[in-house]
Amino acid sequence: MQAMMKQMGIKQEDIDASRVTIEKRDGSKIVIDNPSIQKIVMQGNVSFQISGDVSEEEAELFSKYDIKTVMEKTGVSESKAKKALENSNGDLAEAIMELSE
Repeated sequence: MQAMMKQMGIKQEDIDASRVTIEKRDGSKIVIDNPSIQKIVMQGNVSFQISGDVSEEEAELFSKYDIKTVMEKTGVSESKAKKALENSNGDLAEAIMELSE
């Protein structure tokens, strides 16, 4: 099979990885743990075949940076910082002011 693929100009290479993450445009992620990955080169085109244990992670509403900033400026816990950001629709200044009152 390998010889036949070589004659057709197809190269296949196994890639050793422990995890594959695909970041979707909506901010969510597809995570593949324990992946089996093959890189396939055929007529100058490169493609990947990936299989493994698939899970999805939902998009975060606020960045970790925003949460950390609110926590540092107000001295509150992460859950309170997230709640304040939710209440302010992600407005960093408003969330900080809310917690500072």
